Amino acid sequence: MRIPSYCFIITTVFLSSFSIFGQEQQTTQTGHINTNKFRQLYNEFSTPNAYRAASGAPGHAYYQQRADYKMDIVLDDKEAKLSGFETITYTNNSPDVLQYLWVQLDQNVRAKTTKRPLIESESTAPVLLPEDFTKTYVRDRFDGGFNIEAVKSVKGNALTYTINQTMMRIELPKPMSKGERFSFTVKWWYAINDHVIERDRSGYEFFPEDGHRAYIIAQFFPRMAVYSDVEGWQNSQFWGRDEFALPFGDYEVNITVPADHILDGTGVLTNRKEVYSKTMLERYEKAKTSYDTPVVIVSQEEAEAAAKTFVNTTKTWKLKANNVRDFGFATSRRFILDMMAVKFDTKDVMAVSMYPKEGNPLWEEWSTRAVASTLKSYSRMTFEYPYHKAISVHAKNQGMEYPMICWNYGRPKTDGTYSDQVKYAMMGVIIHEVGHNFFPMIVNSDERQWTWMDEGLNTFVQYIAEQDFGKTYPNALSQNDTHFPSDRGPAHMIIPYMSGNQDHIAPIMTKGLNTYQFGNNAYGKPATALNILRETVMGHELFDYAFKTYAQRWMFKHPTPEDFFRTLEDASAVDLDWFWRGWFYTTDWVDIGIKDVKRYFVSSEPNAYMKALMKERGIKKRQLRPLVYMIEEGDEDYKDEMKTQNVADVTSLKTYLMDNFSAEERQKIKVPNYFYKITFNKPGGLVMPILVTYTYKDGSKTSKTYPAEIWRLNDKEVVKVITSAKEIVRIEIDPKAETADIDTTNNVWPRQHAVSEFDQFKGNLKK
Repeated sequence: MRIPSYCFIITTVFLSSFSIFGQEQQTTQTGHINTNKFRQLYNEFSTPNAYRAASGAPGHAYYQQRADYKMDIVLDDKEAKLSGFETITYTNNSPDVLQYLWVQLDQNVRAKTTKRPLIESESTAPVLLPEDFTKTYVRDRFDGGFNIEAVKSVKGNALTYTINQTMMRIELPKPMSKGERFSFTVKWWYAINDHVIERDRSGYEFFPEDGHRAYIIAQFFPRMAVYSDVEGWQNSQFWGRDEFALPFGDYEVNITVPADHILDGTGVLTNRKEVYSKTMLERYEKAKTSYDTPVVIVSQEEAEAAAKTFVNTTKTWKLKANNVRDFGFATSRRFILDMMAVKFDTKDVMAVSMYPKEGNPLWEEWSTRAVASTLKSYSRMTFEYPYHKAISVHAKNQGMEYPMICWNYGRPKTDGTYSDQVKYAMMGVIIHEVGHNFFPMIVNSDERQWTWMDEGLNTFVQYIAEQDFGKTYPNALSQNDTHFPSDRGPAHMIIPYMSGNQDHIAPIMTKGLNTYQFGNNAYGKPATALNILRETVMGHELFDYAFKTYAQRWMFKHPTPEDFFRTLEDASAVDLDWFWRGWFYTTDWVDIGIKDVKRYFVSSEPNAYMKALMKERGIKKRQLRPLVYMIEEGDEDYKDEMKTQNVADVTSLKTYLMDNFSAEERQKIKVPNYFYKITFNKPGGLVMPILVTYTYKDGSKTSKTYPAEIWRLNDKEVVKVITSAKEIVRIEIDPKAETADIDTTNNVWPRQHAVSEFDQFKGNLKK
């Protein structure tokens, strides 16, 4: 006789009618608030309004400010000094009346008077390298702060201003109402720093062999702060870590440098014919139709020849950019330059690399190809790259991004050789920094407040782009590698962090300046969370659609974390409040185990539970309707012969059950020869789906995913009853390490299976 698995429902319902309720003991109880991990995030989220809709989209009254710049910049190469005169036109699109403007002076973090060192706790090391001792205790601090010479209206009237460390408040001659514009000028200069010494985001690298410098220049001009519906003025001080919240606008920038320099930066080069030689122009035209191989515009031989001399004449490079949030440029007579076109649906984009000879042979082979591959991967995941070029600049120990241009590390040894580690690190940082064009240069989140929104989201897409790069260029991989060895993204990589000392871990939803383990908090954990969301919780189709919806809703706008969280739910119909709360608002970790596995056998004879019930109620067996009794292994009614019991022996159920089915229906009913009650427990705090693989005696396997909602009524343990035609010999949770489970010792049943599939999986990864 074939008994369908749903017979257990009948049994359970019937037996529940015999429940015995003893005399209730009077106890004093107190109420409690809702602590269910599936409760909605109403307390954490702001109330939707006209500016930001409940769906996560910009509201019907959404606004953002605008800042347009015209600048004349002069680089004094001999004195390593940068001077500028800029005109800023600020447009107030907010409904608020503004009394003053806030301008960022980020170079002041390098001023002699900076308070940056004063906020850090210090210690003494028992042993120091001479250069570290000098840097810490002997060397006088470099003075690289802004020297503001004048702040005036465009009519030439002096404006009152106040400088508070890295922020400058400018008093308006009269309040600005909605729709009004105000233009003013700032004249300034500062001494350019050696970025190698302090690993600063901007500055120069000095090459003693020829006395020349390679400049990577950013945060170099007074920049408008963001004013928004969320925080008003974002005038949080720059302490050196949290990056920059900036408004969009148009830029016209003229940069005067030595005549033998090669320069590029944010925006369209409008006077290419004036600054390029005839040979460079010919090569540039060739690059515009070269989609597979980079075309060298300035060769290594030409760069080395230029580095043998100094020139006293200058040349002005003119760049114009529309709808960007920042501006950066790089310049040196030591730069090699190559380019390659990248084809998109609506246009071609130029992938560009600039690097000194110290970057070769690695850079000439892979930099521009990495740029091109990155643009394609990110565009597939978000929106088509809107700008006309993307530049990768080689700079020692650097990894930093600006619109259309970024600095990247990865330097071979002096003999030109390099390790796999250097190669992969160089490729990875280029992919990461070029990817920042999308987050936050276009999807313009507030880096000063929510670092993870640009670094975490970008690191997540970086992982996808790295895997794409390895597939597009398999010859870039080392001999033993079958895929790009990403160092962030997959779930198992975050386990050491999440299982670490809770005294040195902060939730992702923490201001970047105040986090411990910045790399894990702002990069690794959010990237892992999104990867798990895509691979395990939502699936590619739902996640990719929702993620792209977020990117397209908020391109060239200022999203918040809530806009991101809400959009992913809105576009997928997946309730994710439990996921955001656990992964982003807490420091909980994943640990799901198999607490217990009980085997059951069916019988037509009453089990111990029923015998006790019948005795207490005075019920005779003949008074009962035919029932299926579940005998748990270990019960007093359990007998050795039951191990070989055939379900078909339970003949007393034939009339009660099988007569309710047609002959055809009976043939379709599966035979559940084995019954298991599995108790899953959750020592960890994070709610996650339960990924289980069942292995049968014949060697076959089946996998099952129980959604995270299985924990909604019991956060400690849940039970699943499994009926099977084949005997189960092994049960394993998360065999491929997809959930960041920090303890796999409780993931396998029976316990004597010491080596789990996850252990084998980790071993394969190491290979």
